Amino acid sequence: MKVIAMIPARYAASRFPAKLMQDLSGKPVIVRTYEAAVNAKLFDEVYVVTDSKVIFDTISEIGGRVMMSKKEHDCGSDRIAEAVTNLDVDIIVNVQGDEPFTDRESLASVLEVFKDDTQKEIDLASLMVKITDAAEIENPNTVKVIVDNRNFALYFSRAPIPFQRDSEVKTTYYKHKGIYAFRKSALTDFQRLPMLTLEATEKIEAIRYLEYGKKIKMVETNVSGIEIDTPEDLKRAQAAWK
Repeated sequence: MKVIAMIPARYAASRFPAKLMQDLSGKPVIVRTYEAAVNAKLFDEVYVVTDSKVIFDTISEIGGRVMMSKKEHDCGSDRIAEAVTNLDVDIIVNVQGDEPFTDRESLASVLEVFKDDTQKEIDLASLMVKITDAAEIENPNTVKVIVDNRNFALYFSRAPIPFQRDSEVKTTYYKHKGIYAFRKSALTDFQRLPMLTLEATEKIEAIRYLEYGKKIKMVETNVSGIEIDTPEDLKRAQAAWK
């Protein structure tokens, strides 16, 4: 089973433009993320896929593998799907470019799902982490996920899900971490399938897979990490790195 990591790296992020080129203890964020994926030693190859010449040149200068997107893309899945079309590969892991604290244990846990899936029931695997902070549960920038009793994703939302109608019922909330492992077929299907209403409403690409009947296995992790979405996140990451 050939496994590669793909790091989609868009320069013009809406909330924090050029965030991937911000300094994180002497190196750009995208370089820190690339190095974390390589150092995990779980992948046959690690690539950055970008729409930016600045990012392309930055990764090239450190001897990394990098591809330039040929088309404009609305999300990471589309960008990666284009990149892997002609690659002979079984599993592709999408590592978010703004998560330089991605750890080996989390990456290994999503890959383990496919080793046990002899019936090829699983199209994707992804990560979730428990959240208890009320502000984070309410925060629309934090994507929440609910799962069935086998940990297959039922839905993703920016709203607090499930809604706690009865305060006496103990409810667990999970944050979706944007690391995916795809079968190549699921990723290439995504590229040709049009966006439907739920994905368009929530602006969460994982919903497209659910709307078309794909099965997403969620794996719980205790490692929350730091996603760099805002300048404040970058300050927290810089403090944590030191």
